[in-house]
Amino acid sequence: MSVATLGIQGRCAHCQRTLLLECWQINAIAINEAFSCTHCRKALQLNDPKQIKRFRSLDSLAMLKASLLIMVCTVLMVALLLEWLGRISVWEQLNCSLLAVFVYFISVRFARQRQHMTLTLEAAKAHAD
Repeated sequence: MSVATLGIQGRCAHCQRTLLLECWQINAIAINEAFSCTHCRKALQLNDPKQIKRFRSLDSLAMLKASLLIMVCTVLMVALLLEWLGRISVWEQLNCSLLAVFVYFISVRFARQRQHMTLTLEAAKAHAD
């Protein structure tokens, strides 16, 4: 997944700059590791429990696109079968198919909007060795 498609930004606690987080920085946040700001080179970490919960909720969106594709294919096949058996008309099959595709695009758009977030990164706490 490229950085541009993730849309996760971070605001540095030291220099107050907003930076587009790279994949390795997102991985560091995921494993609760400190990383340095690309501008001021000071250590940063995500410590806010609400933001951590929202960040972790992105995992549930990962399988959404595949699930939606399966749903659309199933609806298309069932509508085609019902039309072939004479249970529904061609127009009803078209309406079912268009509705399934519409639900797919709306859901994917919602998921992409939900992925865009700005995390407030705080100064990292020193680790005791």
